[in-house]
Amino acid sequence: MKRVSHLAHLAAVLVLGALAFAQSNEIGPNENLVAEGIPKIPVSLAESVGRYSEFRSAFFVGWHPTRREMLIETRFADTYQVHQVKFPGGARTQLTFFPDRIAGARYQPGGGDSFIFAKDVGGGEFYQIYRYDLASGDITLLTDGKSRNTSSRWSYQGDRIAYGSTKRTGNDVDICVVNASDPASARMIAQMEGGGWGVADWSPDGKQLLVTNEVSAAESYVWLLDVASGKKELLTPKSGSETAAYSNALFSKDAKGVYMTSDEGSEFQRLVYLDLASHKTTVLTPDLRWDVDELDLSQDGRWMAFNANEDGISALHVLDTKTGKEVPVPKLPVGVISGVQWRDQSRELAFSLSTARQPDDVYSVDMASGKVERWTFSETGGLNTSGFSEPQLIHWKSWDERSISGFLYRPPARYAGKRPVIINIHGGPEGQTRPDFAGRNNYYTSELGIAMIFPNVRGSTGYGKTFQKLDNGFEREGSYKDINSLLDWIQTQPDLDAGRVMITGGSYGGFMTLAVATNYNDRICCSVDVVGPSNLVTFLEHTSGYRKDLRRVEYGDERDPKMREFLERIAPANKARNITKPLFVIAGQNDPRVPAGESAQMVEVVRKNGTPVWWLLGKDEGHGFAKKKNADFQFYATVEFVKEYLLK
Repeated sequence: MKRVSHLAHLAAVLVLGALAFAQSNEIGPNENLVAEGIPKIPVSLAESVGRYSEFRSAFFVGWHPTRREMLIETRFADTYQVHQVKFPGGARTQLTFFPDRIAGARYQPGGGDSFIFAKDVGGGEFYQIYRYDLASGDITLLTDGKSRNTSSRWSYQGDRIAYGSTKRTGNDVDICVVNASDPASARMIAQMEGGGWGVADWSPDGKQLLVTNEVSAAESYVWLLDVASGKKELLTPKSGSETAAYSNALFSKDAKGVYMTSDEGSEFQRLVYLDLASHKTTVLTPDLRWDVDELDLSQDGRWMAFNANEDGISALHVLDTKTGKEVPVPKLPVGVISGVQWRDQSRELAFSLSTARQPDDVYSVDMASGKVERWTFSETGGLNTSGFSEPQLIHWKSWDERSISGFLYRPPARYAGKRPVIINIHGGPEGQTRPDFAGRNNYYTSELGIAMIFPNVRGSTGYGKTFQKLDNGFEREGSYKDINSLLDWIQTQPDLDAGRVMITGGSYGGFMTLAVATNYNDRICCSVDVVGPSNLVTFLEHTSGYRKDLRRVEYGDERDPKMREFLERIAPANKARNITKPLFVIAGQNDPRVPAGESAQMVEVVRKNGTPVWWLLGKDEGHGFAKKKNADFQFYATVEFVKEYLLK
């Protein structure tokens, strides 16, 4: 699972330059933003929050196949682009320059003469795959320029790329292969049904693929696919009535088996090995009671690196595949790890690491020597982050006596008296807030004295698959009640002000924000909904076709009359008359997941109440603001909203 805290970082961007402020004491939206109900932003506010929008992050992308250097993603201008770093602490040399962010890159195996990367336009998520020639700087489009293309993987020979594409129907994801030097060679090798298909790995001989099919967050399968014939074999058939989820599939180096993660027969995702001859599965982490998030196998097949989500904190593990035993790992900073990858012909690992006081940066650890090195040193706006609030793990009893957890960030001790509270609910809903860098949210705690709580309500990942399924279908309202119980908990805390609470969240967290605002209006001061659905029926009808079936498993099938009636009854858009507290709604016009109409219909109804409503639409944005100048204005406006309705 990807970390849901990325939405919290989208506004961590640059302040407008001094020249933009020279002619006015106020800041208005740029030409790509539609703003209604939002007052002019004082220049003084932008100046005061400025350094908190200057945070930068760096994410590991991949090792060069023959040299000790790497590709990373970071932002120097408006969006995240591909950069090259040649040694620890070395210069970050920008290679791609696009108005839209890059969504992953991979060096060509063998000589590393090129790399492929994916990019969409305007946040629409119809990704195209490109090849970048390092000698000439030429960029070649490898896909059709129209369909959605994902999960691109180089063959180990470096001659072909396999990927999933919606080219045939616009909704189903078929498996395709293209010669890296000839875009015209692209061909579909297997026709699939559904939007959950993706390429996981090539076999070492380039003749087979591992492909996955995600039916839901709780159900997925791994298939073996012959590249020449398109014939596929199910490797993980369903056993009994209980579904299981499989991911991170990798061939062993002798191609006799497959490593993957699975929660079959377990509450958690465990590292397992599937023997292709006998189809026998062996659990390699039987004593680990947490999810294995990611894994990578060394080039010689001897070492398996994986990171586990242990109560939200990442723990790096290395397994000797010959003995089946773990080996000691050098001590790393406490935080959240992603992108673990071995460097070829070495025992060196690289990964991204974020902590509560440091944004994501790239590290390497040499398992042979135990040496840990930091490759990037991302800027933090000139702020000393050592004083930023450290998250405290909290628990409260919910309506059904179940223990729910979250992370509390308290403001500095210099703020006396009961403190106002912002509750920030993660998206997903199959996601988890983890104790990594809080980005712009540090402004609220450090400069405004606001306490922030990031709850992991039922339906969150990281706490077992039973907990993850507790909000499915007709159980949806149980997660609302978890927040109501959190409001009860806040009342018991001597340093928190239960009379001054704001609810916010992005994506599904935005839906939860609207649900809390409509059901518990009298318990909050205001709310900020970021790209959230307002009615799960209209959401399911209008979300992109390749996503519909996946979301129906989670939310319920709106085509079923009983489910439709239930979803309409609980829809915030149908209960918007209950909202009398100020509401700020933010949306992206090109959002393929949650169409902007979901936000617009909520704004329209709440305005009829006479309730103050702020509305911000990004015309060149998708599912969350990704461009610096847009995210800047969103941040300024949100701070102004907080000052106006939470702090007064």
